[in-house]
Amino acid sequence: MDRNRKRVPGFAAVLLILLSHMTSALEVPLDLPQPPTITLQSPKDYIFDPRENIVIHCEAKGKPHPSFLWTRNGTHFEVEKDSKVLMKPGSGTLVIDISGEKAEAYEGTYQCTAHNEHGTAVSNSIVIRQSRSPLWSKERNEAIAVQIGGSLVLKCRPPAGLPPPVIFWMDNNFQRLPLDQRVSQALNGDLYFSNVLPEDTRSDYICYARFPHTQTIQQKQPISVTVLDNSPDGERRPRFMMPQGTTSTKMVLRGETLELECIADGLPTPEISWQKDGGELPSSRMSFYNFKKTLKVSDVNEADGGDYRCTATNNLGTVHHIIQVTVKAAPFWVSAPRNLILAPNETGILTCRVDGKPKPLITWLVNGVSLQNAPEDHTRKVDDDTVILSNVQSGSSAVYQCNASNEFGYLMANAFVNVLAEPPRVLTPPNRVYQVITNRPALLHCASFGSPIPAITWFKDSQTSVKNGDPYVIHDNGTLEINVAQPINSGKYTCIATNNFGIKENHMYLEVKEPTRILKQPEYKVVQRGMSAVFECRVKHDPSLIPTMTWLKDNRELPDGRFEVNMESLTIKDVTEEDEGTYTCIMNTTLDQDSASAMLTVVEKPDPPTDLELTDQTERSVHLTWIPGDEHNSPTEKFLIQYEDLLHQPGVWINLTEASGTSTTAQLNLSPYVYYSFRVLALNHVGYSQPSQPSSQYRTNPAAPDENPSDVQCLGTMPGDLAISWTPLTGFQANGPSLEYKVLWRQKDTGEDWSSQNVGNASQFVVSGGPVYVPYEVMVQALNDYGSGPEPEVVIGHSGGDLPLSAPDSVQIMVHNSTLAEVHWEPVSFPSVRGKLEGYKVYYRRESGLHETEEDAEQRERVLTFSGNRSEGRLPGLQPYSTYNLTIRVLNNKGEGPPSPSKTFKTPEGVPGPPSFLNAINPSLDTLTLQWGPPTNNNGRLAGYTLKYQPVNNTNELGPVKVMTFLANETTITLGNLNSSMLYKFYLSAKTIKGSGPIITEEAFTVMDTTRSQPTVETSKGPTEPPHPTSPITQSPHPPFHKVPPVGPAFGKVNTSMLEDGAVISWEYFGHHKNVYVEYIVENSKEDWKQELVNGSHWHMIKGLKPGTSYKVRVVARDPADPAVHSTDEVLVAVPAVANRQVDIATQGWFIGLMCAIALLILVLLIVCFIKRNKGGKYPVKEKEDAHQDPEIQPMKEDDGTFGEYSDTEDHKPLKGSRTPSNGTVRRDESDDSLVDYGEGGDGQFNEDGSFIGQYSGKKEKDTHEGNESSEAPSPVNAMNSFV
Repeated sequence: MDRNRKRVPGFAAVLLILLSHMTSALEVPLDLPQPPTITLQSPKDYIFDPRENIVIHCEAKGKPHPSFLWTRNGTHFEVEKDSKVLMKPGSGTLVIDISGEKAEAYEGTYQCTAHNEHGTAVSNSIVIRQSRSPLWSKERNEAIAVQIGGSLVLKCRPPAGLPPPVIFWMDNNFQRLPLDQRVSQALNGDLYFSNVLPEDTRSDYICYARFPHTQTIQQKQPISVTVLDNSPDGERRPRFMMPQGTTSTKMVLRGETLELECIADGLPTPEISWQKDGGELPSSRMSFYNFKKTLKVSDVNEADGGDYRCTATNNLGTVHHIIQVTVKAAPFWVSAPRNLILAPNETGILTCRVDGKPKPLITWLVNGVSLQNAPEDHTRKVDDDTVILSNVQSGSSAVYQCNASNEFGYLMANAFVNVLAEPPRVLTPPNRVYQVITNRPALLHCASFGSPIPAITWFKDSQTSVKNGDPYVIHDNGTLEINVAQPINSGKYTCIATNNFGIKENHMYLEVKEPTRILKQPEYKVVQRGMSAVFECRVKHDPSLIPTMTWLKDNRELPDGRFEVNMESLTIKDVTEEDEGTYTCIMNTTLDQDSASAMLTVVEKPDPPTDLELTDQTERSVHLTWIPGDEHNSPTEKFLIQYEDLLHQPGVWINLTEASGTSTTAQLNLSPYVYYSFRVLALNHVGYSQPSQPSSQYRTNPAAPDENPSDVQCLGTMPGDLAISWTPLTGFQANGPSLEYKVLWRQKDTGEDWSSQNVGNASQFVVSGGPVYVPYEVMVQALNDYGSGPEPEVVIGHSGGDLPLSAPDSVQIMVHNSTLAEVHWEPVSFPSVRGKLEGYKVYYRRESGLHETEEDAEQRERVLTFSGNRSEGRLPGLQPYSTYNLTIRVLNNKGEGPPSPSKTFKTPEGVPGPPSFLNAINPSLDTLTLQWGPPTNNNGRLAGYTLKYQPVNNTNELGPVKVMTFLANETTITLGNLNSSMLYKFYLSAKTIKGSGPIITEEAFTVMDTTRSQPTVETSKGPTEPPHPTSPITQSPHPPFHKVPPVGPAFGKVNTSMLEDGAVISWEYFGHHKNVYVEYIVENSKEDWKQELVNGSHWHMIKGLKPGTSYKVRVVARDPADPAVHSTDEVLVAVPAVANRQVDIATQGWFIGLMCAIALLILVLLIVCFIKRNKGGKYPVKEKEDAHQDPEIQPMKEDDGTFGEYSDTEDHKPLKGSRTPSNGTVRRDESDDSLVDYGEGGDGQFNEDGSFIGQYSGKKEKDTHEGNESSEAPSPVNAMNSFV
């Protein structure tokens, strides 16, 4: 026992050492010596058709090519001696020609051997049998009679065929007999009736057997069955007809199909159910047949053995039957032996692992000879299913056979042992390119051969050694696997095969490609028939791969015709119902594909309803039913029911009512005296169907009218007349023949009786000769031959009216101010109106102004209408200082009455209008002349004019305002002591005793002094308003000759002044053109004129001119609407040469020291200011402000040119350089004409003549209501100004 224990571990060690030789079947290259290997053989059981040749396959390979021998029934079969038997050249396959011979002579067991100098391989034993389809044995079938309700079995007993036949039952007409839960066919072919019925009586129950190999059908003699009912069987509990008893047994082989069957009789017919005792039925391999009477379990294994219970049940009871299933097994492979390739002095092992039930017996053969009969070999050791070959030598190659058998069958396998000494060779072709999609596995093959078996190593890019581990796996056969390939894995790979006899390498390349993806999938489409459907399918793919787009319909190719396939879309034209389905786009490359699907639903208007039927017919209703038509994939939303009145409106279909889309019936309300015909239309999302066929005609009987005419009116057309009108009833509404109307009328509130008149089928009746404009009550009632309509409603109206008779009395006028008056009157009496009172009309005319002659007065009469019964009204928009004449008339629906007596009233004085024009002329270095015209409307006695003006510098700052007054007869003034080269803005208003009117503005430059060095002037927006305006500023109106000059140039005088690198140009402009330019060019140059836009200004600075150069300059005006171009004369401008630059004083030390001293002095002054302010003292600037009578006038020294800031804001903040009184308010002078009231905000504008209307802008300032604090206090500059 100890000895055995020592031996077993040694044997296990041998198995481990030799395991590498068993891992996989090795293929020997065909150029090397190798024993035979069977590659093709016929099945073990070969049933042949006697009408065809017998072909027994036996193919093998080896080096040298093997020769073949056959045995039949255990003895050598001499193929060459039988002329009917042919062995194919280079093969062992036999072809036996049995035509004209008895096929039975070639039945038997055949076996093939393939032999060469290295060994012998043996095929399976092949049993050859002829297929048979014997005739049915002749028998006489007795007629069968059975009581109704009883059970019945019709036996088939088919002849034994090879293979067994397929059984089915038919009648004389070759129609299969119907099978159901009551009538069923057993597995053996018998026909079972659980209980019979009268319809089971027939004389042609015929059992047929079809033999598959010969394709012949044999027929049994017909069986006649008669069902009797003279003694019927009653209901009974189930009873098993097959199998009988309570238990039975069944044996099945592993891997085959288990078929269990239970058929029971009973009345009512029993139901069969199945279960497995102590376990579950294998649902994945289980199926029921024959109405659950047959249970089949496929691919049986050992676990399927056990007790299966079938149960038959009806309402009278239950019965069980248990089938005991035993599973046996023919031999099956656990591990078949594999070929061995060994080098000299190596050791190998063959294993033959099989299983079965009962356990198979294993025997070994070598070269087709049992090991017991083979020559003794000391290197070979056999241990049951294992053969160990130790220290093999050249020339010991052989083929070993393993045979495993039990009572249910056998298995046999060949495995050769080939002893070779070969250096490595790589079988995979070199330089192969592998392409794979990102994130998919990549397999790089390195199939090799050598003896001993070569070891495989891998390198990437000829440098990096590839080892087992993420992401690489090296398989035993040498294949390199990358589980999840990424672009970084692309590159060159090298596999090296090595054994004792040499080394061999192979190169290959891996390319990892982008995956193919559908970016935009096709979408579900609902398309109307006849339209086009477009499916989009946009795809992204690796650019190096060639894509192919394929479209399928319902997983099949697209039909021919209306399908247009583009690279990214599919278009289906003129869609029909046949195009419905699922469309799939498939994008294929050589490596992968992606697909997406979408459905197409074709919709259409529904088919019209059919089979209209009228039921439940009454005098006033009928029931309509119909059958809906095909909806064409779009649900019906509603049904529209129409009718045709064949009596009154034939051919006209009128909508009657609607029904829901799910309805097929409707209750219709009808009217009398109509010949109805109905039709129905269906509506879905696409639209209405065609109308259905009309229903049968349905006539209703006449009746009295159900309604009276509508829209009854009574109006007076002529004085005293009463015109009564109505909308007549239609023939459909008449309800009967002879329709007419009864018209009734009487004066309202008089107690009179009704007057009446019957009128034929008309729509109007006139009552004449009555009083003027009195109220009437009117009714209109419908009549026909069958009675009157319902009681009519009363309508109120008036007889015809006339013009009013009297005028308003007691007219009084109250004048509120110079533009508004109020008038009062006594209304006229109601009878004198003689119609519908609509109001009063006030006529008034301005006779003359108190300061005008009658020839100058406006003579147009004005009218105001006051609706309703009014007694007063207001007259707005009067002109001041004028005389008006006024009359009043009453107004009714016929017209106006006589006028009231004329009344005269006067309006007081008001403020005048603006001066008619303001022009600045004759500018010089320090003077300007202003001319103006009187207001168009004085609105009183003109008292004089007020002129305000102030300078504007080139940094948008304003100088102080100066004020001048003039008498009414003064219209010109020459202003002196002005600064040269300065822009001034002027504000002029007229005044009466009531105050000043609106102002007009004007701007003008003084002439530039070319002898003085000019400051740098930059183009910017000019001022738009003076500080603290006191009345609204209006656009300066100019006389007609100044707006659009009929003759003369648009430009006046042009002035120039020089700078070091530029020139300042100013000009007079009288035009209205939108675009004004300054153009310049170097003198005597042929270049194009340079152009700069200067809209809205009368001066411009040209910068960037070359010193020492002369330029020609002109000002040009253009208008897109006017083809004419206006231009000034060309002016020659010479830019002075630049002198030697002086040293920049800003970098000198003495200048920096001086600036620091000044800054220190300013700081000291600021501190003193704040101290004095906190103590409540006055600044010197306060004293100066108190000395001024007008706080609007800002301090400015003419000699130093100090300016305040020019702003267009509407705030009341003082200008830069000014101070606010300590109480936070701004005092005004004697005049109330504050310029604040004339505030102009927003962008600058121009009059039609191009004159300036406020183009300057400034920042929005805070209000001045900030207590004692000055809004300019923090500024050191302002602090210094206050001490000036």
